[in-house]
Amino acid sequence: MIEARHLTKEFGQITAVDDISFSVGPGEVLGFLGPNAAGKSTTMRMITGFLPPTGGTALIGGDDIVERSLSARRKLGYLPENAPVYPDMTVKGFLSFVAEIRGFSGRDGTQRIEETIERCFLSVVRYQAINTLSKGFKQRVCFAQSILHDPPYLIMDEPTDGLDPNQKHEVRSMIRDMAREKTIILSTHNLEEVEAVCTRAIIISEGRIVADDSPAALKERSSFHGAVCFTLKKVEGDVLQVVNGIPGVKASERLEEVDSEATFRAYPENPASPPVDGIVHCFLERGWPLERIYVEQGRLDEVFRMIATGETGSKGI
Repeated sequence: MIEARHLTKEFGQITAVDDISFSVGPGEVLGFLGPNAAGKSTTMRMITGFLPPTGGTALIGGDDIVERSLSARRKLGYLPENAPVYPDMTVKGFLSFVAEIRGFSGRDGTQRIEETIERCFLSVVRYQAINTLSKGFKQRVCFAQSILHDPPYLIMDEPTDGLDPNQKHEVRSMIRDMAREKTIILSTHNLEEVEAVCTRAIIISEGRIVADDSPAALKERSSFHGAVCFTLKKVEGDVLQVVNGIPGVKASERLEEVDSEATFRAYPENPASPPVDGIVHCFLERGWPLERIYVEQGRLDEVFRMIATGETGSKGI
């Protein structure tokens, strides 16, 4: 596994990372989240051996990144922030260079390079100079170097930054496939990405861990978790007053009106038991034409904002 033990990093009087500890096991994809300057990239750089910690250490497959740095880094694939590559090299030339550094040569090296080029959808630019590539292709080249040696541990800083929606889908599919046999940590600002590929998420703020749970469990903290959204044809009567009188409804609000329809949200007293049946039964009794109804699962962006900044949820409900 990857294990961070009391990692601390100080830059002069500034403590960027403050006594962080966590572990990530095989098959896990850990999303590392936090606002800008929270300490995400600094933590990942210490785990990979790129930055020496001021205090604490990290273990990669049992090897201490400080005391056995080379052995630990052999097991790692690292995609740094902003995809640094050698711009004057061709894609294939760069990957050949990386393969040689990683100890591959001859037929084995050629096979690794070709498999990685195919896997990362780089065939059409394999002989192109990297400085002529789009940001998305540069990101894929850097992603390719991180997996070329098939490492058991992957550290990725914003792995889909600069990619178009189709490319993001491809990379996320690759991450999910690789997670079956690897341990993966990825840093991202994209909460959709966390929901799509991560089995667990850590949120840090001001250099400290403030949350560590599955994306589903984090969404349960949202004020929208268990809320019932529904759309009615316009009817006579005070819809909000009626809905607020339904057992299990804590409060309700009108969201929008479009043409002859109006959409509302009812907040539950108990998010584990959304009052869907009560709402449907009430409307049937009154003959109100219900167009759509669904239960919200919660919103990771709201939870992230609440945890990282201390803000309250929607309407304080």
